[in-house]
Amino acid sequence: MTEPVIKVGIMQATTLQFNLSGSFRVDDTIVEGPQTACLNNGNIEWKNQSYNELIFLPTDKERCDFELTDVVIGVDFHWERKEVQRFRGALRLIIDGDKMIAINEIGVEDYLTCVISSEMNATASLELLKAHAVISRSWLLSQIEKREKEKKHTTPEFTETSDTRIKWYDREDHNLFDVCADDHCQRYQGITRASTPKVIEAIAATRGELLYSCNEICDARYSKCCGGAMEIFSTCWEEKDYPYLLAKRDAAVNDLPDLTKEAEAVQWIKTAPDAFCNTADELVLKQVLNYYDQETPDFYRWKVAYSQQELQQLLSDRAGIDIGEITEITAIERGPSARIKTLKISGTKGSFTLGKELEIRRSLSASHLFSSAFVVDAADKDRNGIPQRFIITGAGWGHGVGLCQIGAAMMGEKGYDYKAILQHYYPTSELKQAYL
Repeated sequence: MTEPVIKVGIMQATTLQFNLSGSFRVDDTIVEGPQTACLNNGNIEWKNQSYNELIFLPTDKERCDFELTDVVIGVDFHWERKEVQRFRGALRLIIDGDKMIAINEIGVEDYLTCVISSEMNATASLELLKAHAVISRSWLLSQIEKREKEKKHTTPEFTETSDTRIKWYDREDHNLFDVCADDHCQRYQGITRASTPKVIEAIAATRGELLYSCNEICDARYSKCCGGAMEIFSTCWEEKDYPYLLAKRDAAVNDLPDLTKEAEAVQWIKTAPDAFCNTADELVLKQVLNYYDQETPDFYRWKVAYSQQELQQLLSDRAGIDIGEITEITAIERGPSARIKTLKISGTKGSFTLGKELEIRRSLSASHLFSSAFVVDAADKDRNGIPQRFIITGAGWGHGVGLCQIGAAMMGEKGYDYKAILQHYYPTSELKQAYL
């Protein structure tokens, strides 16, 4: 294998404004400076000419870059905002329906330098950065490998009846580029977040290293905070599991209770068991949490409260569900980290069952709940026994599958090297160098 060049979907719009710093080639023309492209009658219009697609190729890989305005980050999450972002590599504009998509074409190792700088802060330990370089590289190339194998087969991601919706969200949403630049895939903000010598060292030290299992590249998922227990793949995505994505306690000793049992799950979530990611150490948290992530003060254990009216409105707006006044919210099936796989919401007009993990989180919040590892307490019942308030107590931030970023940061601080960190979160996997 040689180092691949990948396509990263950055943003979509009907009009794109961008600035070329340095000389870029378009066919036989050299251009630089501020540019505007817009969609007009199904074509890309740029400099009074129409194109099916446009590619701007840098004449010098190290000295040329481009800047895009109004790039949305944290799409649909509570930290959603727009930024001006800068990228190296080529810029390709393509048409997708009534929008243009801006795609960055870049080598894997340069992409990783930007991902690690976007996902981590400058204070991160070298061992955490090395571990993250390996898993980001592995996840990316496993998705490309998976897509090539499954071109002729698509797995349904949506099942709906009159009273049930089971849906999951994965990278198969993308068919015009390899990965997107947001948290849906991997957070990638180009050279907007300045890389540090430590990030560059971590990428170079692990160049071409991938995790393998059964001669396939590992689908090395990761999330912000597992809440003390790692989840299995099938709780969040399609009905399959991997030997290296196991349910484990995020601690030196793996004594995880059976959190698929409701009583054990309630006890786990309503307490704060010891775990690598159970930390309030600001120096460690700053390794993983960028400035907008630090707007979230509670993530290992958290609470959200809704009135009856607020919850009805959320379910209507976010999930199109109208079952009258909500009487009960019940976890039907939990994964081994206590994350809810299927949830039943009962009301005066009937009931509705939701799944999987992210669909539940999307439906019960104006953005997303931090995770689906939660319990619901009904309070303030009226004379008819209908609750007027619902208190959601939850654990963790994200899907919880694979590496826990905050837990891995703490492991790095405790002296674990990157190979030990990888074995903790991806047991049975093998580390191999796929290219030099």
